[in-house]
Amino acid sequence: MTQKKYRSLQEFYPFYLSEHRNSTSRILHFIGTAFVLMALFAGFLFHDWRFFIAIPLLGYGFAWIGHYFFEKNRPATFQYPFYSLASDFILFYDLLTGRQPFYTGRK
Repeated sequence: MTQKKYRSLQEFYPFYLSEHRNSTSRILHFIGTAFVLMALFAGFLFHDWRFFIAIPLLGYGFAWIGHYFFEKNRPATFQYPFYSLASDFILFYDLLTGRQPFYTGRK
């Protein structure tokens, strides 16, 4: 089976959402992205490079736990790293503003 090649973030995002339907996984993604933003801010604020080193561990750690244990799928990061990263921040914003629900009915 051949996987579709996405040519734009706008085209990719609906696929991204389809891979993030589990409520627990969405919460874990939200927490991970929030920690990433806090670590980025703290790294600049305190001039401490250790916060920057923690960024991938925080972001991917929470997200991959969501994928492996709750979504039971492979993260899109492996095939579409930049679209996936951008989509993480879009989902974070959408969850924060209520454009996407945390609770999807799928646990």
